[in-house]
Amino acid sequence: MPVPRPAPVLVFDGDCRFCSSAARFVLRRVRPDADVVAFQAADLAALGVTEERARRELLWVRPDGGVDGGAQAVASLLIAGGRGWRPLGLLGRTRPFGRLAAWGYRVVAANRARLPGGSAACATGAPTTSGG
Repeated sequence: MPVPRPAPVLVFDGDCRFCSSAARFVLRRVRPDADVVAFQAADLAALGVTEERARRELLWVRPDGGVDGGAQAVASLLIAGGRGWRPLGLLGRTRPFGRLAAWGYRVVAANRARLPGGSAACATGAPTTSGG
């Protein structure tokens, strides 16, 4: 059972250089009011998520213990970023943009090993179809 927390937690794959670069961008530019942690350093059981899911997709664990994955996690972190990011996150939750965001997330996740900063550690298989 997830433990309620004071702030959301963004969980990413710390072994993947592409994901780590994206997490640094989030911290530097988006600056969501959230903890950002590699799943390898996180207490996944306390967050209420499995290692298998954390390997497969970006996760946003809400303070109430709910979990958004994939494109919905991206939308949640953009909303939490406020300023100019919030409208993009809200747009990612509406049709047809939510479906487009989910498709884009799947494409990036499936090809992250080939993207700048990607490595063999990034090749983890097909992501889920979260979002949209």
